[in-house]
Amino acid sequence: MAAHRTEELVAVLRRAVVEGRIAPGEKLPSENELIAAHGVSRTVVREAITALRAEGLVRTRRGAGSYVLTPPAEPSAGWPGRPVRTLKERQSLLELRTGIEAEAAGLAASRRAPEDLAAMRDALESFRSASDGPAAALAQDFAFHRAVAAASANPYLLELIDALGPVMIAMPRRRLESGSGSSEGDGSALLAAAHHEHAAVLTAIEEGDARTAASAMRLHLAGSRRRLADGATGPGGHES
Repeated sequence: MAAHRTEELVAVLRRAVVEGRIAPGEKLPSENELIAAHGVSRTVVREAITALRAEGLVRTRRGAGSYVLTPPAEPSAGWPGRPVRTLKERQSLLELRTGIEAEAAGLAASRRAPEDLAAMRDALESFRSASDGPAAALAQDFAFHRAVAAASANPYLLELIDALGPVMIAMPRRRLESGSGSSEGDGSALLAAAHHEHAAVLTAIEEGDARTAASAMRLHLAGSRRRLADGATGPGGHES
């Protein structure tokens, strides 16, 4: 009976994450809130959170609670001050990122140091092989974009990316649903597409081609917007 209640609670919380009702970086309801809302025991709540962590949908920060996909940025990075949940909000953030990150990629092609290229390569390889669930893929996706900003040698660009934090990356819905019996092939295809686009950005930066690097970053984020729109109108998901 307890196992059945745990499965039910996992399904409810997973759906809240997939549908964006609990946004990346947001804290899950407390144990007491979940107990009161769902009429379950503390053991059921803790087992459900453990299951969501195993799926890569939740991360726990010691003493602070459990968060969807990623804990929030450090308190010094307090912008943006609201979760990004809706399609319109995701589109708006991608528009902002396109202008900022295309410029960062172009500057990176002219200014990158060997350690910057190493950081991008490491993040790209870790992203490609991310097998620990959505949270791991999100962390490596963000690491790549942050490495590009660092390579720009413009501290304001890097500070802005740090302020946005990992929550600027919206995981594809099909990857978020992978723990509930959806097609893993769909999620893998989206991961492969993003990896291919990241690789094109890295190649242009390695070659010192500023124009192509900026263009490759714009194409990547345009692909993210397309996948976001596709997910809103069909069985897919949103990705950036």
